Amino acid sequence: MELHEATTVEVVADGPRGAITLNRPDKLNPLSTQTLQELVTAARWFDARPEVKVVVIAGNGRAFSAGADLAAFVGPAADAAALREAADAGRRMADAIEAMRAVTIARLHGHCVGGGLVLAAACDLRVAADTTRFAIPEVDLGIPLAWGGIPRLVREIGPALTKELVMTCRPFGAEEARAAGFINRVVAAADLDDTVERLVAQLITKSALTLSVTKRHTNAVTDGMVAPARSWSDADGLVTAVHDPESRDAATAYLQRVRRR
Repeated sequence: MELHEATTVEVVADGPRGAITLNRPDKLNPLSTQTLQELVTAARWFDARPEVKVVVIAGNGRAFSAGADLAAFVGPAADAAALREAADAGRRMADAIEAMRAVTIARLHGHCVGGGLVLAAACDLRVAADTTRFAIPEVDLGIPLAWGGIPRLVREIGPALTKELVMTCRPFGAEEARAAGFINRVVAAADLDDTVERLVAQLITKSALTLSVTKRHTNAVTDGMVAPARSWSDADGLVTAVHDPESRDAATAYLQRVRRR
């Protein structure tokens, strides 16, 4: 069974198993506004199918996701209402993925950057190839990390490391991510699919009720600690950065460096 309305993601359900696959491999699966909305639609589609216990979220091609479309931050500014609506799309996506009834597993490989890392953080479990490279380049782009990324990172790796990784924008590898508590398992790239499959096979033997209760109980406890729901105002920080001259200069310089590589 497939969700045919989606064009930038593949959404499939097969009994207790489900999959959401980012499907713009030629661009390293960027998270455009359309893709963010399709992820929200996919989450709601699965929520209407209580027989699905586990959903694997992955990316086609060479990477999980290169994050948000960078050009959006240096293009012509839209009217204020439209700009804020677009800026809030990532938060709505992360909230929808995190609130899914099914247990979600992020299958990570290649690059997991910026908004892609927020998508992974919204999942319940994360399995990465040992060659996966992570980065949070938003500050270099002249924008704050939004989409509820800050509270989710604080929840998983703590405030000090969150500040360091977000402020410095330095890349880090899968083993560092596992040591920090962000990744559940790191395996050789050749073993990634088998490892994810074994985890799925283990989980679908459990009752849907006990899986859901455990997920919701854990999320309720951590919500009391970091409250991602407070991130409704993240879009305002993004919109402000888009209009800030120094921030826009930073974004332009970053994009120029990327294009020269």
